[in-house]
Amino acid sequence: MEYKHITVLLNETVESVLTDPNGTYIDCTLGGGGHTSLLLSRLSEKGRVIAIDRDDVALENARKKLNDPRLTLVKSNFSEIGQIAEEYAPEGVDGILADLGISSPQVDDPARGFSYSADAYLDMRMDQTQAFTAHDLVNTYTRDDLVRILRDYGEERFAGRIADKIIRAREQKTIDTTAELTAIVAAAMPKQNKKEGHPCKRTYQAIRIEVNSELSSISAMIEGGIPKLKSGGHMSIISFHSLEDRIVKNAFQREENPCTCPKDFPICVCGKKPTVKVLTRKPMLPTEEEITENNRAHSAKLRVCEKL
Repeated sequence: MEYKHITVLLNETVESVLTDPNGTYIDCTLGGGGHTSLLLSRLSEKGRVIAIDRDDVALENARKKLNDPRLTLVKSNFSEIGQIAEEYAPEGVDGILADLGISSPQVDDPARGFSYSADAYLDMRMDQTQAFTAHDLVNTYTRDDLVRILRDYGEERFAGRIADKIIRAREQKTIDTTAELTAIVAAAMPKQNKKEGHPCKRTYQAIRIEVNSELSSISAMIEGGIPKLKSGGHMSIISFHSLEDRIVKNAFQREENPCTCPKDFPICVCGKKPTVKVLTRKPMLPTEEEITENNRAHSAKLRVCEKL
C-alpha cells in the first residue's frame, strides 16, 4: 500500500529544526516522508537525514520515492534514538524532529485494524512484526488493566462500563474483529452520551497507545535524543492530543529547569544544570487554512527546544 499522507505543520516544523544546511538531522517518524523530503530539499550536498520508522510500509514507500544518497532509513522504534544516533551519527546531530500519532495510511487501511469505521481483525500494530496485538489486549487484560488504559490513555469516563462489557462478551467467545469491539463499546455507552462523537474514539485511542507503547516511547525519545544534539541544535515535536503534548511540555521543562533543590533554598546545591532552552512558551498551531484542508491537523501542537 502506498503512503498517501498529508503532513501536518510541514514548513513550520522543518524551519524550526533546521539550523545548519550542512548538518545531520534525525526524523523520528518518517511516515509518508513529508518532513524528510522537505528537509532534504533544504540541505546542502553535505547534509544528511536519518529517518526512523517501525512500519515496513512507510520504509518501503520512502525507498521508492526518496532515492537520495543523503538519506539513511532505519527500522526501529524512536525510543531507541540514543543507540541509533550513536551508530549513524556518533559526532552528534544538528536537529531532531518527531510527528507523533498515527499516520493516515495506517488508519485508512482497514486490514490494519486501527479504525472503528471498518471491520477487520483486531490488530493495531504500527510494527507488524511485533507479536502483541489489540486482539491479545482485548482478550487477556484483566478488568483493572482495561479500566486503567481506558482512563489513562483514552480519558474515557465510562471505562468501568466498557471493561465490564468486554469481560462479559469474551466469556462467551473471543473478541476477534473491530466490528465486534465497536458493538460492545457502543452498547456500554449511556444513551444520552451517544451524541458526543463516535462512542469508540477514546477506546480505540487507548488500545492503540497501549499496544504500541506510544507514550513511554515519547519520553524515551526525548531523554535519549537531547544528549545527542549538538549545542545550538533543535528538537521539534508535533503532538496530536493532550496526553502527548503534556509529556513533551513537561519533558522540555524538566530539561530546562532540572534543579531538584527545595524552593526555599537560597542557592542550588543539587548541581543539575539546564540542558535546553524552550523556544515555544506556547505551542505553534496549524492555521485555519491548514485545518480546513486537513481535518486531522486540528489538534496538532508543535513545541521546540534548543540544546545549550
